[in-house]
Amino acid sequence: MSETQQITTPVNNQNAQSKSLRVMANIVSYLFHPVFFPLVMSFVLYKLVPTEFMGATNKQVGLWFISIGMTGVFFPLFSILLMKQLGFISSFHMHTARERTIPLMAIMIFYFWVSHVFNNIPGAVPLVLKVLLLGNLWGIIVLFMINIFTKISMHTSAAGGMIGIILVLMMSSPVNMVLPLFIAILIAGVIGSARLIVGAHQKGDVWLGYIIGILGQLGAYAFMK
Repeated sequence: MSETQQITTPVNNQNAQSKSLRVMANIVSYLFHPVFFPLVMSFVLYKLVPTEFMGATNKQVGLWFISIGMTGVFFPLFSILLMKQLGFISSFHMHTARERTIPLMAIMIFYFWVSHVFNNIPGAVPLVLKVLLLGNLWGIIVLFMINIFTKISMHTSAAGGMIGIILVLMMSSPVNMVLPLFIAILIAGVIGSARLIVGAHQKGDVWLGYIIGILGQLGAYAFMK
């Protein structure tokens, strides 16, 4: 085997590995997209602490999930689709911080509305669910302001929110949350690594996303308890 072939083979193997990592990182980015966070974590809370939801009927809980899904997931996605069609954004990936300005404003409106509605529903809306929605709102507001200066990671902000709400459960619920917290930290680490692999953010933007997500949930709990 010639010297050229010996050099080319490792390079080709490295390129193949890098490509595979990027494909996996993109899959992780889509699966754990922050737009799904409010609905997914609402369902996770229902499974982790079902006793918190015992004051509501199954029909009420189902309607809560539908409301969160429509306001926190469907409307933001539909708004971004309209913005793409109208030319307000050039890509669904929104590669620059400036391009994310209008979508973030729309998401803030939807998050404010769903948090306001759940805070004013008469009856047995669990405190932890109200904290989750208010923490989402506070997190997106802070993210919007910091986005003026740098393209902070929305993925890791949502991942930090996941860790934050489980920390809230550790403080407010008698259920042992050590395993869920460990799983949340593991998932958050995978999400952050994926965003770095695809080159979507700098390390500082990834870590800042975690901090905002965690503090948003803890702050909401301190405000509401």
